[in-house]
Amino acid sequence: MHDIKAIRENPDAFDAALARRGDAPVSGDILALDEARRGMILSAETAQAEQNKASKLVGAAKASGDEAEFERLRALVSEKKAEVAQMNADAKELDAKLTDMLARIPNLPADDVPQGADENDNVEVSRWGTPKTFDFEAREHFDIIGVAASMDFETAAKMSGSRFVLLSGAVARIHRALAQFMVDTHVDENGLTEVNPPVLVNNDAMYGTDKLPKFGEDSYQTTNGWWLVPTSEVPLTYIAAGHVIDADYLPRRYTAHTLCFRSEAGSAGRDTAGMLRQHQFEKVEMVSVTHPDESEAEQKRMLRCAEDLLERLNIPYRTVLLCTGDMGFGACRTYDIEAWVPGQKTYREISSVSTTGDFQARRMNARFKPADGGKPQFVHTLNGSGLAVGRCLIAVLENGQQADGSVQLPDVLAPYLGGKTLLGADGKLS
Repeated sequence: MHDIKAIRENPDAFDAALARRGDAPVSGDILALDEARRGMILSAETAQAEQNKASKLVGAAKASGDEAEFERLRALVSEKKAEVAQMNADAKELDAKLTDMLARIPNLPADDVPQGADENDNVEVSRWGTPKTFDFEAREHFDIIGVAASMDFETAAKMSGSRFVLLSGAVARIHRALAQFMVDTHVDENGLTEVNPPVLVNNDAMYGTDKLPKFGEDSYQTTNGWWLVPTSEVPLTYIAAGHVIDADYLPRRYTAHTLCFRSEAGSAGRDTAGMLRQHQFEKVEMVSVTHPDESEAEQKRMLRCAEDLLERLNIPYRTVLLCTGDMGFGACRTYDIEAWVPGQKTYREISSVSTTGDFQARRMNARFKPADGGKPQFVHTLNGSGLAVGRCLIAVLENGQQADGSVQLPDVLAPYLGGKTLLGADGKLS
């Protein structure tokens, strides 16, 4: 949500920032609607004052015996009362239109976000590890001999349709081990608080975290109005909704391992091989609620938390700063981490770490009380994948594959796999 006061004060700067995203100028429409809304409020206040004045004179006219004046004033009060009611209703309607308009406008990019149209204009900022050279033709995850029998897309399609998978046996255990490894690292070493949140949320939670109204088609809604979370960013961030937090209580750092659900509307034909793009998947999320002065440093800290997980898993990756045209709706700056997947001979996104500034905080009225006792201010919110579990499974399997169809697993997973570090070609752990 945008600050209407800031748009009034500098509409050209607002439009220029939107232009960097490739969006048309909208400040003129916003300010016209805002002016009409404020004008209607002023008219209602003027009519209310006239009503109040006439109401005071009604009694005096009655007491004086001036029946004609009494009837005139009484009619005037009734007229003004109807006018005030209509004007207030009109002002409320205009306010709702303005709020809806502002809610559909994306966040403004930070000054250091590179200008660009799409992913081809993203800027690589770092790279870690060297992609492994195989003396055989690397396979995609679902074609690795030791994996194939435990990664069943046909049975999943029978019960749920396309873009679902049924994991079983050792592969299911490795998937679970990855999630446990991520959560334990975040809690024990990165200082995040583990949360087990609902995965069904209401309209307010989706709206407050900028998933509504514009992107409802990207998520699933139940018949009684709940939404299946597209990511646990939604419930974790919404913890702060409606609160005024003491400054010394910031930052608040949360992590959760949950199921996530996305309809993937409009993504037909994109990255559909294997487990890359599913309607149901698991993710370990990181969310921070911070003081505005600390949000840039917090984003870098969160980025390192995600990168470190890949380094411990010995998965080569690169980190890119997204350009204005590739950035998500609510973000003002986003870093993507892309893991190397040998089967496709390319890097694939495995984490996005974004700061939204006060964009989400304004929508859900999340504020903090400054240490100096000043007026409450909006917090900043940040979110990041730490990591996408399914995509991490893909990277682990493909990078660890061997010529005989077995997979050498990262040592850091051994404590979660009963000390075992090899997925054999027979699909068993040893």
